Amino acid sequence: MLKRLVALLIVITATWLNAQNAIVPNLIAIRAGGIVDPAKGSVAKNQVILVENGKIKAIGADIAIPSGAATIDLSHEWVTPGLMDAHVHLTLTEIIGGSAPFESFYLKESSTYRGLRGLRNAQDLLRAGFTTVREVGNDANYATEDIRRAIQAGMFDGPTILTAGKIIAPFGGQSTAIPPEQGPFWRYEYIDADTPDEVRKAVRQNIYYGVDVIKLVADNSPYHYSLEEIKAAVDEAHHAGRAVAVHVYGGEAAQNVIDGGVDSVEHGFFLTDEQLQKMKEKGIFLVGTDFPRSQLDIVGTSGGIFPPPDVLAPKIVDRLRRAYRIGVKMAFGTDTTIEVPDKTRADLMFDYLGVWREAGIPAPEILKCMTTNAAELLRIGQQRGTLAPGMAADIIAMPSNPMDDISSLRKINFVMKDGKIIRRP
Repeated sequence: MLKRLVALLIVITATWLNAQNAIVPNLIAIRAGGIVDPAKGSVAKNQVILVENGKIKAIGADIAIPSGAATIDLSHEWVTPGLMDAHVHLTLTEIIGGSAPFESFYLKESSTYRGLRGLRNAQDLLRAGFTTVREVGNDANYATEDIRRAIQAGMFDGPTILTAGKIIAPFGGQSTAIPPEQGPFWRYEYIDADTPDEVRKAVRQNIYYGVDVIKLVADNSPYHYSLEEIKAAVDEAHHAGRAVAVHVYGGEAAQNVIDGGVDSVEHGFFLTDEQLQKMKEKGIFLVGTDFPRSQLDIVGTSGGIFPPPDVLAPKIVDRLRRAYRIGVKMAFGTDTTIEVPDKTRADLMFDYLGVWREAGIPAPEILKCMTTNAAELLRIGQQRGTLAPGMAADIIAMPSNPMDDISSLRKINFVMKDGKIIRRP
């Protein structure tokens, strides 16, 4: 009996010792050379980040690394929160050139095919460091909803995706003069809504299908949304806990959008200083989709949606410079929908950084617009957008300091999403 007790004690002791030396499940320690806080514009050197069960457990210079934790050495890297893009179209690739209308690809591409493209783009963006994106429509028949569900179910790695569903617009969506015999096939991606009541119904339809944000197009036609119609969308969406984003360029349509109390103006290329000041006072974000000239030359007018590149390019830089000077809240958003040989969509999105530099925006402010500002707009600032205990472990790293040179973001070599390592040096 004594021998059996001794043997049992040995087994128990050995098991306990092995457990202490084993890798603790879901516990990761990151040694960071420098941690960037975009909200404060500061850097903390030689820090340790503890990640447990997908969230940041602790962070600081004096954090003891628990025995058995998996350790990642980023001691020569600059670590920041994951990047965010507040204006993407994951499933959309424009057909460039020719005289076919913007909507012509509806005849060639199913929602399933569009969804597969969107998944590929989402994965490319995550590997490049974009851990959260806001899809603002043009995603076929709610295709992005299925992409998001598949990612959330763990079928695929991908960023956090917030969706808008079908874009709500006055009759015709963003099309122009489709022959009546062809029928309103723009409704594949748009909901026609031409009165306050129709706008409310369209908002409810999108929410029914699971969207996070309501997207309107205000001024792609000679007619545009009235103040009453904008207010109807805002009232309906806000009561359901959704933000409202509106595509608008300027003029009276933009004034109605601003006075209507939306959450973000998308594009706003021709906003006046007075309108920008009103946005600042009301806390309305500008998501400027500040296209680089090289991409505008490829897109052209996008079937009449945009002004000519030689008109639009200088307006973008001027409006961005004025918005920053006035102090409008801004979130980074790109609107990239083209494909270029040997470039991913993420490569094209990083090209926008050059426009921000040309407008005189300092690197720390650009990074803030890509992280904490975007998180505030997307209403996820309590979960994502900064590195702090209790926040989701969306973490990226690169060899040089993005606070000194924002182009350092092109060299991201470590990506963690919800505590899972997606890419490492």
